[in-house]
Amino acid sequence: MKTRWLPIAIVACAVFALATPVPDWIKGWLASGGAMAAQSPATAGCPANAPAANLNFTLKDMNGAEVPLASLKGKVVLLNFWATWCGPCLMEIPSFVEIQEAYKGKGFQAIGVSVDDTPDKLGPFAKKYGVNYPLLVGMEREDIQEAYGGVFGIPISFVISRDGKVCRKQLGPASKEEFESWIKALL
Repeated sequence: MKTRWLPIAIVACAVFALATPVPDWIKGWLASGGAMAAQSPATAGCPANAPAANLNFTLKDMNGAEVPLASLKGKVVLLNFWATWCGPCLMEIPSFVEIQEAYKGKGFQAIGVSVDDTPDKLGPFAKKYGVNYPLLVGMEREDIQEAYGGVFGIPISFVISRDGKVCRKQLGPASKEEFESWIKALL
C-alpha cells in the first residue's frame, strides 16, 4: 500500500468500523467488562465467558493447499492476521517462529492469515524470515475477518484454547513473553 493512501485508508476503516454492526459475541464480551482483555499474563487462562472461535473456514496456504481451520480443534492456536508490509507485524514474526518451534510438540499451532498479500509474495517472505508455521491467504476473505469481529487494524491475534474458545484478543503487537505466557496457560 502506498503511503499517500494511508490517511485515506485509515479514514475509510474508521467510517466502516462505525457503520458496521457489532457481532453478538463482542457485545457480550463488552457487557462482561472485557474480561479477556483485562487478564494479566499471570492469570492468562481462558475466562468462563470466552466466546467460541469460528473455525468453520478453509483457506489456501501460500502453496495453494487447502487448510481447514476445523483441523486445529484440540490444539492451542495463535491465529494472527497480518500483512507483509506491516511493520508491527514484522516485529512479531520472529517471536511466533520461536514459540512455534518451542511448543509444536505440545499441542500448539501458530497460523498466519495474510489479509492482503498474494501467494507469490508469501513464499519469499516465509523463506526470508524462516517462518515455520502455515501462512494462509486471507486476501478477499472478509468472511473470516468478520467471524472474528472484523479486522480493522493489524496485527491482530487471537489465542484459542483446545476446546475452541477465544481466550485472548490482542490488537497490535505484543512481546514474545506475553504471547508465550498466554499460550502456556492453555497448554
